[in-house]
Amino acid sequence: MSHSTAGTEPTQPPPEDDHAFFGQPRGLMTLSGLEVWERFSFLGMQAILVLFFADTVANGGMDMDPGTAASVSAAYGTLVYLVSVAGGWLADRILGSYRAVLYGGILIACGHYSMAVPTDAMTWVGLGLISAGTGLLKPNVASMVGKLYRTDDERRDAGFALYYMGINIGAFAGPLVTGWLGDHVSWHWGFSAAAVGMTFGLIQYVAGRRHLAGRKHAAEFALAPDAMRRAVRLIIGGAVVVAVVATVLALVGWLTIDRFVDVLTVISIIAPITYFVVMFKSPRVTAEERGRLRPYVVLFLGSVVFNFILFQAYSTMILLASTNARTEILGFTFPASWYASALGAFEVALAPVVAATWVRMGKRQPHASNKIAFGVILGGLSFLLMVLPTSGHADDTYKMAAWWIVGSYLLLGLGDVLLETSGLSASSKLAPKAFASQTMALWFLSLAVANGIQAQVVKLYGEVSNPAYFGVNGAIAVAVGIAMIAAAPWLKRTMHPVH
Repeated sequence: MSHSTAGTEPTQPPPEDDHAFFGQPRGLMTLSGLEVWERFSFLGMQAILVLFFADTVANGGMDMDPGTAASVSAAYGTLVYLVSVAGGWLADRILGSYRAVLYGGILIACGHYSMAVPTDAMTWVGLGLISAGTGLLKPNVASMVGKLYRTDDERRDAGFALYYMGINIGAFAGPLVTGWLGDHVSWHWGFSAAAVGMTFGLIQYVAGRRHLAGRKHAAEFALAPDAMRRAVRLIIGGAVVVAVVATVLALVGWLTIDRFVDVLTVISIIAPITYFVVMFKSPRVTAEERGRLRPYVVLFLGSVVFNFILFQAYSTMILLASTNARTEILGFTFPASWYASALGAFEVALAPVVAATWVRMGKRQPHASNKIAFGVILGGLSFLLMVLPTSGHADDTYKMAAWWIVGSYLLLGLGDVLLETSGLSASSKLAPKAFASQTMALWFLSLAVANGIQAQVVKLYGEVSNPAYFGVNGAIAVAVGIAMIAAAPWLKRTMHPVH
């Protein structure tokens, strides 16, 4: 469809749907339902992925050492969030939100079905498909939620709260199902459950499409026809070239797993630096906006440090739980991967409590930069807590009580609620107008950097003692959070009018 008709599409869903879902638009149920199943499949798979990598070939695993298993898991996360930046652009300029999410979901489902096939080659194919699909789907579902509301609609915040609850319900349920199947049947049965979950999500998304705003095929800021044809040719040609070069380099033995991880880490660090340089030097950015970009760099770094800890909930913490923690509570035995469900459960429980606290405090609530700093500190404390049960034992056979890991995830869950709710809101207000639509991409890049750095650091897991690993990483995060609090007067002044 041509550029001229793209903007004429109505952004509001049918009026009869406007209060059909707990007083919210019915389309919110469709999008929240999709996110339940997407997170069910994504985090369900991620909870068992590192254990699958580290398990012996005889047990159906890939026999990697723990550090390599955690590193490859982190590299997969890096790829997902790097692709998310491209996913937002593709939806805006070529596909439109509805098709971007649909195609992304189909790629994710195909990826999980590929991983259900018990061969190494299909595992890598599956991870590639899931990375591409999640990159298309993830940034665009949230923007579709926003399109359900007019800008002045007071229900918007409550709608996003329901949507995020859906995300965390999926995050809670996924590891329970995939973890049990991985532990009792086989890892590939766990991957199959993730595939079925994503398929359910797609079915209800397509079935509920008439309730969605922005559901037509046109991209909202579509390229002109000639430019679109050139862009499509360039994207397809670029993808083919990258695939061919990667295959050749792998066949001649240069592109090893370690080198691939290193390349992703370098890209993840270069991308946001480039973004910031472009924004600071752009003539479309005013001097006042440039002044607000400086504190945003600090918030960005806070997000990197926190998410470096958070994503290890699905790598080193799961590995630690599988080897050094008891997997029973009150006589009930469970798979180690079930610990990952605790994080989703805590976030579902804590998000409304935190929101209600801020409402009650009103103007007395902490500044946005301090909320983010508290989140970073809590992330660091979740790792420092692990120093206590892993210290003072002559061998590695000691099993800590389950409550240690659960307590660590409680701190991490609270930190995540504090940081994510404040960070995204503050970053959207601090972004220059000329780059407003790319703010979400920058936030995703902070997650890519966190995973990229993690992919290198986790190689030390198993090489150094557990108290040293968790103690040093936790202490660094706490120190960064304290430094942010110390910088609060400057941040408050330069972030004005963000509170």
